[in-house]
Amino acid sequence: MEFRIEKDSLGEKQIPGNVYWGIHTQRALENFALSGRKVSWPLVRAIVMVKKAACQANRELGFLTEAKAVTIIAACDEILAGQWSDQFPLDALQGGAGTSTNMNVNEVIANRASELSGGKPGDYSLIHPLADVNLHQSTNDVYPTALKVAVIFGLRELSPAAAQLQGELQKKEKEFAEIVKIGRTEMQEAVPLTLGAEFSAFAEAVARDRWRTFKCEERIRVVNIGGTAVGTGLTAPRSYIFLVIDKLRELTGLGISRAENAVDQTANSDSFVEVAGILKAQAVNLIKISNDLRLLNLLGEIELPKAQVGSSIMPGKINPVILEAVIQAGLKVIAADNLVTASAVRSNLQINEFLPLLAESLLEAVELLTGTCQMLARHVAGIKADPEKCREYLSHSPTLITAFLPVLSYDQASLLLAEWQADRQTSFREFLNKKLGRDLVDKTLSPYNLSALGYADEQNT
Repeated sequence: MEFRIEKDSLGEKQIPGNVYWGIHTQRALENFALSGRKVSWPLVRAIVMVKKAACQANRELGFLTEAKAVTIIAACDEILAGQWSDQFPLDALQGGAGTSTNMNVNEVIANRASELSGGKPGDYSLIHPLADVNLHQSTNDVYPTALKVAVIFGLRELSPAAAQLQGELQKKEKEFAEIVKIGRTEMQEAVPLTLGAEFSAFAEAVARDRWRTFKCEERIRVVNIGGTAVGTGLTAPRSYIFLVIDKLRELTGLGISRAENAVDQTANSDSFVEVAGILKAQAVNLIKISNDLRLLNLLGEIELPKAQVGSSIMPGKINPVILEAVIQAGLKVIAADNLVTASAVRSNLQINEFLPLLAESLLEAVELLTGTCQMLARHVAGIKADPEKCREYLSHSPTLITAFLPVLSYDQASLLLAEWQADRQTSFREFLNKKLGRDLVDKTLSPYNLSALGYADEQNT
């Protein structure tokens, strides 16, 4: 392999001749061999968008020549189109508050722009990573701004995924609306309801998740681009500070705005913590729904789609593997919330030096939830009900008597229950048919009556 030599204040280093990154990236590659997981591509893309917006602002204000700006923008466009993704090899976990990632992007853009200008990688006389690509910027305003942009784009993919899941659950709610079953509380039989009502609770939980996801964007629309190192805008001209946000808003199509207090937005990460908490709530709902579906499948009241053979030793065994995967993804999102919180609480004074861990955790949570909602929606679409099994549990459940309390006293209901339990010659429902009359039993246990809000109080209607 051929190498080129680059220099920085620490000395010289060999850089592979066929790469666009430079000495800072090379040092970071050697320093941060940690997780084996690369910096999130959505975050890299968002940083490139910030670089392009900054270049446009600097060109318009005359701080960059037209020739330099054209090649920098061209290099940015190539990356945004999906080229050169292999030029961003850094580990997601790194010290320096994201400086290495920012410099990786600076170097790749500069070297590719130099090449487009007729130069070679490593020759920074044409386009310089700091003097040109990073002009009027700092990692401390570029990285948090780009992270918010990346998260918003991710949330905009998560929202329709949640809507898809909500829709499938609502379809099952309607499909199962007439199936009466026994409810359960504390792992014990409780009062009856419909299977449709049970699925309506799933759908409503996801509907709240969808609304929360939409509201998340409001929490992170305020960005600190233009604030440079600590939010004061030191070394950046005022004209640039006001223009760069317009360029970034136009480029991303997002409703982002410049922070009135950029010192605050540079120092504090609580908005990310809030978003992570909202994502955790969604994970909790997905886990709860998956656990409930596993139980209903175990009871035989529903039948899950058969995804794959379940055992290497037990022929014919089919496991609820999709739901198990959902639960595992949900647990990772909950863990991500803890990591975002821990990263935010450990920041000091004017910056959060643990943003790389925060960014990796938050973006992974958004990505996981999006894929999980899509996977679970496909699975829910194939769920079937077993009305006969539902009726079987219902007919034999002594808690059925609770539904008749509007027409029986508590003592009368207790006596009937005790009489049935003494011999159990028939199902409890058949026993009630004989004692109370089939018409009353059918009316009381009808889907309409069980789905109504309370019972009709004839004295006050």
